[in-house]
Amino acid sequence: MSAIHRFPIPTKIYHDNAYPTISPTRPENSAKGKTVVVTGGGTGIGAETARSFAAAGASRILLVGRRLEPLQATKTSIEAEFPSASVTTFSADVTDKGQVDAAFDTFASQNDNVKIDVLISNAGVAGPLEGVAAVDPTAFLSGIHANVAGALHVAQAFLRHANPSGAVVVNVSSHAAHMNFGDAFASYSVGKLAAYRVWDTVGFNHAHVRVYHLQPGVVNTDLNKSVGGVEALGFEDHVSLPAGTILWLASPEAAFLKGKYLWSNWDMDELKTRAEEIAAGQEFNIQLVGWPFNKEFQGLHELADSANNAA
Repeated sequence: MSAIHRFPIPTKIYHDNAYPTISPTRPENSAKGKTVVVTGGGTGIGAETARSFAAAGASRILLVGRRLEPLQATKTSIEAEFPSASVTTFSADVTDKGQVDAAFDTFASQNDNVKIDVLISNAGVAGPLEGVAAVDPTAFLSGIHANVAGALHVAQAFLRHANPSGAVVVNVSSHAAHMNFGDAFASYSVGKLAAYRVWDTVGFNHAHVRVYHLQPGVVNTDLNKSVGGVEALGFEDHVSLPAGTILWLASPEAAFLKGKYLWSNWDMDELKTRAEEIAAGQEFNIQLVGWPFNKEFQGLHELADSANNAA
């Protein structure tokens, strides 16, 4: 449990490291036989998440990222430690639709048109750090575009190859999507909030897909280093925390949190004790507080389902 944190939390325990419930050795978290795709999979959270799924028995893992060298290094490391896991790498920029499509389509064709069971959408960019008053508009909008385009291109490719019997998406987001960190993160905040809505729409319209949104913690990743995140906040979360949390979210135990925005730091055992309440309510959704109420919200779902069926 973290000794220092500065955020309000819904659980009594605030984690900064992996704990037994999210361990890949726990039978309830088994990924045996699963096909997993990780974008931003060469380093940091993506690489550690791929390792957790391999440890939990995943059969096939596709790592997508811009730089081939770290992708290959992660592949070699995982396959050496977990020989039963087959790891494929594909160099692609998620802001380029053609490259994303090629990664997903090539992986499928090379593996007997295998369907994807779990997708971790982890790639992202920080964007410019200048404030709104001074930032170059082109740079500001470019940062937003990179995060939204990446979500859109990956979502479209994933939906073509998702397991129709049930698939899981974990959108690795940021607390900047729902907290205001000021001018320095304005472009990033707008982009991550928009990316949240892209994935939220996927979950809303595709009943066979369980979508989760995750603030991964304050992990010393390349992106965090570029904005001084760990140093500025004065504390750090171990990379095993988001990796294990993502693995657990892909398990049946986490079904009650479908569609929710979560933090890796929260204690999932505490949330499980409130499973029915959380699943039925609007807690952990990004929305206008107090509206829509449950009954009206159900009506909106039914209206949307009718419109989709008619189309």
